[in-house]
Amino acid sequence: MNLKNSPAVLVVLLLLRGAVASADDTVERAQEILAQRCVVCHACYDAPCQLKLEAHEGLTRGANKTLVYDSTRLLAGDLTRLFDDAHSPEEWREKGFFPVLDSERPDRGVLRQMLELKRANPLPATGALPRGFDFDLHREQQCPKPGEFGDFAREYPLWGMPYGLPGLHADEHEILTRWLDAGAPPPPTEPLPGALADEIVAWERFLNAPGNKSRLMARYIYEHLFLATLYLVDGDNPHWFRLVRAGTPPGQPIEVIATRRPFDDPGRRDFYYRLQRMPIVVATKSHQPYRFDRARRDWYQQLFLQPEYEVNALPGYDTDTAGNPFVSFASIPVRARYRFLLEDAEFTIMNFIKGPVCRGQIALNVIEDRFWVMFMDPDALDPELDGPFLERESHNLRLPSASTGSVIDLLDWHRYARAHKRYMQAKDKHLQRQYDQQGRKPGLELVWDGDGSNPNAALTIFRHVDTASVVKGFVGDIPKTAWVITYSLLERIHYLLVANFDVFGAVSHQLESRLYMDFLRMEGELNLLLFLPADERRRLWKFWYRDAPDAVRKHQFIRSEAIELESPLDYQSDDPKTEFLGWMRQRIHGAGAPQFDYRRSASPDMAAAFDRLVAARGAHNRFLPAVSFVNVIGGKRDEAYTLLHDAGYSNIAQLFREEERRLPDEDAVTVVAGILGSHPNQFFQIHEKQVPLFVEDVLRLGSEEDMALLRYRYGVRRNSPWFWTVSDRFHDLQQRQDPLAAGVLDYNRYHGY
Repeated sequence: MNLKNSPAVLVVLLLLRGAVASADDTVERAQEILAQRCVVCHACYDAPCQLKLEAHEGLTRGANKTLVYDSTRLLAGDLTRLFDDAHSPEEWREKGFFPVLDSERPDRGVLRQMLELKRANPLPATGALPRGFDFDLHREQQCPKPGEFGDFAREYPLWGMPYGLPGLHADEHEILTRWLDAGAPPPPTEPLPGALADEIVAWERFLNAPGNKSRLMARYIYEHLFLATLYLVDGDNPHWFRLVRAGTPPGQPIEVIATRRPFDDPGRRDFYYRLQRMPIVVATKSHQPYRFDRARRDWYQQLFLQPEYEVNALPGYDTDTAGNPFVSFASIPVRARYRFLLEDAEFTIMNFIKGPVCRGQIALNVIEDRFWVMFMDPDALDPELDGPFLERESHNLRLPSASTGSVIDLLDWHRYARAHKRYMQAKDKHLQRQYDQQGRKPGLELVWDGDGSNPNAALTIFRHVDTASVVKGFVGDIPKTAWVITYSLLERIHYLLVANFDVFGAVSHQLESRLYMDFLRMEGELNLLLFLPADERRRLWKFWYRDAPDAVRKHQFIRSEAIELESPLDYQSDDPKTEFLGWMRQRIHGAGAPQFDYRRSASPDMAAAFDRLVAARGAHNRFLPAVSFVNVIGGKRDEAYTLLHDAGYSNIAQLFREEERRLPDEDAVTVVAGILGSHPNQFFQIHEKQVPLFVEDVLRLGSEEDMALLRYRYGVRRNSPWFWTVSDRFHDLQQRQDPLAAGVLDYNRYHGY
């Protein structure tokens, strides 16, 4: 008898196939719900209780009551980087993580009970949130272990998950609990298409090629791309990877060599650069996409390997060499290094804007709330592109490195400060020789124009209190300051705030990095001043650094002879800075940033209203949060706009007492089309006909009560029943705007209460 074709067996097979399909659908839908409702708070290093849910490994790892961001930490903390510092639940338990799942009784898992607590105690659908919620980023962590959940639920009945937000819809709750009851199986890992698998083989062969020249190139690439979200594309589907050092060669399972910093000694003579596939939900706050295809590999070949130069010996990993790129990579031509950094300058800058941290007020209060960035042309005269000059100054360009991770490190800071002063003196003399002996002066041609096709030549950086964003193009009106970045400045920023920055480090390390970044910011601003008339430079500097310490106002370079050298540019107005930046906006490829121009999509009435909002600089703006997303609807209109609060300060050269330096009368708002920023503080949903009324209400803000009324009229509160609908809409609009850069937003800083 042929059982295979019997009706009974066919029925069973069909039922089993349906069950498998249903199970697969449950896993897929559960992952979508986790991303849309959970990852919005639980991603990156600032995930509450270190419960990172952007990857299944984070779920099985569990939670930990130890803070990653701890401003009282005197010694470097234990490393708890997902995918790096432990590789099994058992290893994570040894590091203090406790489970949020229960394999024997799934209904008793902490995550399951948190969902049930919210279902049993929903937030009120109207009015303000009940008292007791704490949304401060530095709040005391409430991380109940399985045996502690009963006490937690009795003390905080409204604190179920999602915390301080509406609960899941009934169907979402049912799907997620069904998945948890099934043991929370991971999503299946689809095999790579053959063409992409071949690309991985080709990349690993390229990065591990023999010969000093290839090996030095690979080290340089790794130390600059170790945080990148590398992508290969199959049709419209990107596949995400990261570049790691591994103890296993290509073709074998990857055993990651986890060091605190990318330039630390790997601990073995033979190691390999490998591409590790990342099974993650993309979170925008840590997402740094970087194309990694055959065209990129061919460009690396042309940039690093084809030029004629010798690498007689490879640099070591000792403290005198590692971490100083001007020593480690001295053999690689300077212009090749600079071209590497410039080709994707937005990504290069993004490394320190998003990079190793997800929260960084200490690191970020060193920059203005909005400023423009330009770059010296790699083919123009520049002392920092002179290889012998950099080699001579390499000891003065050495950056702070937290070797002990203790408060003693701060004592070394003055040594670095003196070295930076010596470097600026040497640069001053070098510039004078160029002026006097070669007749070379800083004309427009010294600013990189993107070679007529690269949109990375003009960038705008926004600071949002303790987070930041960077985008291509000059966005908004003429800013208070701007930077002109040279090769060595760009390289030093990377090694100070990315390669050498340790989020688990002692507070002294983070303070040291912040203090040194003052020098680098001022260097970028001083480079801009060299293009302006000599009699304008000190006036602008005094304005930028009102009430700053004498050491800043009387900076070495602002008192140098080079600052007196006259610009060759023919200025016609009494506002040379605005005139120069206007020239740059016209000259640099992509600087106009049409993708962010609200006038291209807004109706005439909306555009006129936004124009009034942008033009009205003043204290009324101080009540607006740093980042507001506005969903304009009506008829066929369904659009996103972003309001960015640009706070005014007398100066940003001091670490503390920021509020004392606030100048609310100088506050402004930048309006952009689309989504800009990863951490919205407020959602507004407005009919297109209400936009002028909304703007008039903003212009009349005079108190926190007025702001509360604005939220009541137009805002989406944390407990609004339609919160998740609006959230999904913004995610959809962001995906349409830029599919490669899009990801899950972060709601840890959401106001709306």
